Order: sequence, then C-alpha cells, then structure tokens
Amino acid sequence: MVQTEQTNADRVKIAKSFGSASKSYDVSARLQRFSGKHLMPWLPNRHDLTVLDLGSGTGFFTDLLAGSYEQVIGLDISTKMLNFAKEHRNKKIIWLEADAHDIPLKDNSIDFIYSNLVIQWFEPLDEAITEMLRVLKPGGLLIFTTLVDGTLHELKSSWRQVDDDQHVIDFKTVTELNTLFNNDNGKLVEQKCQDIILEYQNVIHLARELKGLGANHLAQKKNRGLSGKDKWFKMTEHYKDFLEPSGIYPATYRLFSGLVVKLNN
Repeated sequence: MVQTEQTNADRVKIAKSFGSASKSYDVSARLQRFSGKHLMPWLPNRHDLTVLDLGSGTGFFTDLLAGSYEQVIGLDISTKMLNFAKEHRNKKIIWLEADAHDIPLKDNSIDFIYSNLVIQWFEPLDEAITEMLRVLKPGGLLIFTTLVDGTLHELKSSWRQVDDDQHVIDFKTVTELNTLFNNDNGKLVEQKCQDIILEYQNVIHLARELKGLGANHLAQKKNRGLSGKDKWFKMTEHYKDFLEPSGIYPATYRLFSGLVVKLNN
C-alpha cells in the first residue's frame, strides 16, 4: 500500500514537472525531434487506422500523425501539456488526460501505439506494457523510443566524484527492455540502439535543457534541496574531463528504438 501511494505521488510530481515545461518544451526538445523522426520509417502505410500517441506532450508528433491516420488520440498525464496541445494542434485529435498504467480505452481498440521518449518515466514499466498490449488489437504495433543505460554518463560520472546522491535518472538496460517486451502477449521484433551526442555551451546549458524537458524529477534523490554551490562547482570541474577540443561540452543520450507486435493469442 505504501509503495503504491509513493508510486502515485511520484507520477503526480512527474506530471507537474512536465507541465511546468509545456511552453519551453518544444524549444528544448532537440532529442525528441531527432528520435521522433527516427521512428517514421516504421509507421504503417495504411491510413484507416486508430492511433494512440502515448505521452503526447505538446502534441508535436501527434499533429503529424493526425495528417496521416483516420483517428488519432493523444494521451498525456500533464494537464498543462494537454492544454497547450489542444490550443496549438489539429482540432480533430482526441486528447486524454491519463496515466499510462491505467489507459481509459477498451481492450483491442488501437491499431498502433506511437510513444516517443516517454517510457523511461513509466514505473513500474511492466504494468504499463501490460496496459499498452491490452488496448492494442491482435497484430497491432507499438513503436517507441526510450533512453537506456549509458545516457548522460558524463554527467553521472562528474557527480559521482562529488557525492553519492542521485542526480541523474537510472535508465534500464537493453537486456531489461528485451526481457520486459518479449512476453506471452508481445514480441520485440525490431530494435536499434545508438548514441546521440548533443553539444552544450556549458553545464548550465545542459541543466537548463534537462529542466526544459521536464526531465529533472528523481524519485530516489536523497537531498531534495538545491545542490550547494561548492558541489556544483566541483561537478563542473570534473565535467571538463569530457570537454571537446572546441571547448564544447558533450552529453551522450543512448537512444533505443523498438517495434513490438501484439501476439494473436
């Protein structure tokens, strides 16, 4: 019971974190743009389909999907994100405020699910996967990107030399994703993994972009206050070990792309 209450509280915090970033999100979302376009070759060619954009955010890609498919549903946990999307996106899109662990749609009602850089926030992930497969029609597809272990290793390494607190989310490994997505109801039929290196002017630039993405909620963080100036300075000094010759600060994002099919059981 305590664990469930804590999990629900974490989801509320995540929703607020992304909601506060709703207006700046599209400006900050360089990685989301790249990863979302990376999924386009996997999209079905048929147009008479019902599509769920799971974790639709500001609706940027939901809008693109609405130009190609008969019915598109955008689902997000953040009220502010949804309000932004409703105001700026295609009026025929259906918007749902809901949790991925409790999708308010009927069994076997969706032809394919599109989910771009969202499932890393789903905890526990196995419950969300069960829900995704439940709403998919037999033979339906889940097309997704997420971040895996190795992401932001420069930032993790730099903080590790300062203290033992958690400053960066722990991402799942490729092996863990394969175990979770290959089950009695689904099969991970295609996958790709690649490192995307984004460049930053300084560590503050990186921190601001992470905050602009709403990616600054850490359920396991011990110290809830701001990191002290001394600690921040020490971390940035250690980050200089990764500096490129041009003086640019790199940050690695290990991007995993997957194509899952719901089995005909």
